Amino acid sequence: MTLDKTALKKIAQLAKLEFDPNGEERMLKDMKQLLSWVEQLQEVDTQNVEPLTSMTSEINAFRDDKVGRHLDQSLKNAPQQDGSFFKVPKVVE
Repeated sequence: MTLDKTALKKIAQLAKLEFDPNGEERMLKDMKQLLSWVEQLQEVDTQNVEPLTSMTSEINAFRDDKVGRHLDQSLKNAPQQDGSFFKVPKVVE
């Protein structure tokens, strides 16, 4: 795939990116390197390789969900509380 300034501007518009002419040259160079790397990856023979479903061989230790009253214990650890609610600082005005 070839990448020129027209395609770069279209990608930048779709991604809502803005950069100056100097940044445009750097971005064009970087994207060409990225596409070159992807083309190298496509050359790798993966015919007999099974797809991964996870990057680790760990097995999750699930537990049964049990209904209980944990709010009282949680509120004991809260720095501030108001009845059965956690009090937190105001973040929206």
